[in-house]
Amino acid sequence: MTMNFPMQTLTVDLGDRAYPIHIGNSLLGLTELILPHLAQKRAMIVTNTTVAPLYLARLTATLEAGGVAVTSVVLPDGEAYKNWETLNLIFDALLTERAERKTTLIALGGGVIGDMTGFAAASYQRGVPFIQIPTTLLSQVDSSVGGKTGINHPLGKNMIGAFYQPKLVLADTDTLNTLPARELSAGLAEVIKYGLIWDVDFLAWLEANMDKLRALDPVAITHAIFRSCEIKAQVVAQDEREGGIRAILNLGHTFGHAIETGMGYGNWLHGEAVAAGMVMAVETSQRLGWLSESDVTRTRTLIRAAGLPDTAPDLGVDTYLEYMGHDKKVEGGKMRFVLLKKMGEAVITADVPTEVLTGVLTAPR
Repeated sequence: MTMNFPMQTLTVDLGDRAYPIHIGNSLLGLTELILPHLAQKRAMIVTNTTVAPLYLARLTATLEAGGVAVTSVVLPDGEAYKNWETLNLIFDALLTERAERKTTLIALGGGVIGDMTGFAAASYQRGVPFIQIPTTLLSQVDSSVGGKTGINHPLGKNMIGAFYQPKLVLADTDTLNTLPARELSAGLAEVIKYGLIWDVDFLAWLEANMDKLRALDPVAITHAIFRSCEIKAQVVAQDEREGGIRAILNLGHTFGHAIETGMGYGNWLHGEAVAAGMVMAVETSQRLGWLSESDVTRTRTLIRAAGLPDTAPDLGVDTYLEYMGHDKKVEGGKMRFVLLKKMGEAVITADVPTEVLTGVLTAPR
């Protein structure tokens, strides 16, 4: 029997495009949470071959109970499919179904599904409404919030896309019960990130509660999702299109995206690559004199406790620099890094001496 815990709601404050994030269990069955956000009683659910057998029928039944005409498209699962060809399958389905400008797209799945559905919604007829129903921890705490959408290119991750906000984010914690342990750990990387860049009290809470989180203790997991979304919503409200402070949400991502691309999309999960990348960012911060050796050890210890790699693969300096040069934070030809001035305080800088960067990239692993 599923115990019900009070649903928590927070708002991403973007003026007339503000939207709620509902977090709790058994939310997929609550028609009343979704219906107010539909422009018409017509929706297309975009999901994948892994999630569809688990949750597509339940969500479809919930919508149909509210009188919504529902169609769906099931995509192949995995980061390797986050590309033009797969995106086009969504457009094929929308055009075949003669979807209109008020037809809502609903992303049911992890970060790849959310990113591609959002990009399709931003592009189809120059913009149709969409809703995020993230089913992985990583998408619940990060990719479903804030309006970043897109696909990968062989030369760089998430290089093609749009800023496009959803009408609603519905994070049903019950969906985490079917998540493989490796995927759960990958999501915890982004949770740890929020503590490192913004909130040392949250970081300490994570250290004390990591076992509960990995065991999916409902109270602990709901708190972790809520606090993560709360921090991200605050940052996004200040800088929706990443002109400044929002870039701090990319701690570890410059290194991490290079790992993902260099290893081949899907071989390292996004959260795994970000975890190793965050260690590299913390090591860079320490080499610049901002953090102590014990801060680096503390970060490594927490990342390992989450079941994540704290050691990056040896791609070679040239390969790292090549892929890092395609990073979206490159400005005026200079790589910009998100580093830590101290634990809980991030900074964006292009002033990383070559010898420091090379030292981090060639450090014994």
